[in-house]
Amino acid sequence: METEQPRSPHGSIPEGVDGGTPRRAPDRIGDLLTVLTERPVSLYAAAVLRIGYGFLYLAFLLREFPHRDEIWGPGSPWTPELAGQLFDQTGWAGILTLSDSRPYFEACYAAALITSALFLLGWRTRVMSVLFAVMVASFHARAIFMTDGGDNLILLMAMYLVLTACGRRWSLDARRARLRASAGKAKSGSAGLDAGELRHQLGASRRTLTAVLHNCGMFVIAAQVCFLYGSAGLYKVQGGSWGNGTALHYVLNLDLFRPWPELSLLADEHDVLITVACYLTVLLQVAFPFVLFGRLKYPVLTMLLGMHLGIAVLMGLPLFSGAMIVADAVFLPDGFYRSLGQLLRRIGRSAHVGEAGVTPRVEPVLVPPQPAPSSH
Repeated sequence: METEQPRSPHGSIPEGVDGGTPRRAPDRIGDLLTVLTERPVSLYAAAVLRIGYGFLYLAFLLREFPHRDEIWGPGSPWTPELAGQLFDQTGWAGILTLSDSRPYFEACYAAALITSALFLLGWRTRVMSVLFAVMVASFHARAIFMTDGGDNLILLMAMYLVLTACGRRWSLDARRARLRASAGKAKSGSAGLDAGELRHQLGASRRTLTAVLHNCGMFVIAAQVCFLYGSAGLYKVQGGSWGNGTALHYVLNLDLFRPWPELSLLADEHDVLITVACYLTVLLQVAFPFVLFGRLKYPVLTMLLGMHLGIAVLMGLPLFSGAMIVADAVFLPDGFYRSLGQLLRRIGRSAHVGEAGVTPRVEPVLVPPQPAPSSH
């Protein structure tokens, strides 16, 4: 996670920062507290998390739409009575167990689809984030033994995103706020001085509370991802099959995780690559929490992206891989996402110009006349 640093009007160094004088620890702590209480960090990363998990869960519900009754509905082997007994032991709760009628279940399923879509688009994000967390928790608790495990991480992230201001960027809420700000500039205020000061104080308090909750939520998300990778790597170190480099060989030969057996057999034929992949997987997961504060995180995140894509294709776990890929996005700085957005807009404009058949106008270059060469 990184925060947007303010720039001075005449350079790239923030105002009030002396590059030649080392700052004392109290000053650094004060700056950190200022950032945590006054400015939300990683707003673009939070937007990517919102879009990613909203899209993943929407795609998950649509993919399981033909099997919704067997997984969560009245026809599920895990009946509402069994779910209620589990709730009594764990203290969990969910809206799907309030009734076992089919119309009620279909209404809940439609509500989950609509909530996921609106959360993805960022419409009334503060309310939709709460509803999205409720829907994910309810569907997860209704059939906790019936899914592939990818929704576990989505459940955690959905609850953490409730704290964040994930609708500040790339959302319908952000678009509405821009339009409202443009309209507000064209109007002159007519409220009294006292009302204006009160409104300013309330707005400052709200901004501080929003910043603190958002920053705490993003910190918890980053810590969760670090804990997940670190614990997974340490568990693998304790296993003998990971130590001798044969773990992936056994994984590729499990019928339960072989959506394309021919592809799994083809990958299993390369013993050296399988061994290298085993050791590299353990190394990446153990080292992940220690490389986040330098440029080494970029190649590590790239290799983890390749690892998750391999899991999605070879093991048939796209939901789990997608959830991990989206979670890794929290560690990319806002500058990366701004550059990516500019690149996409540039590509979109180029494609629009190409489809319209418009040739870019080339301005003529005026060349000053050259004197005639002398005969002498």
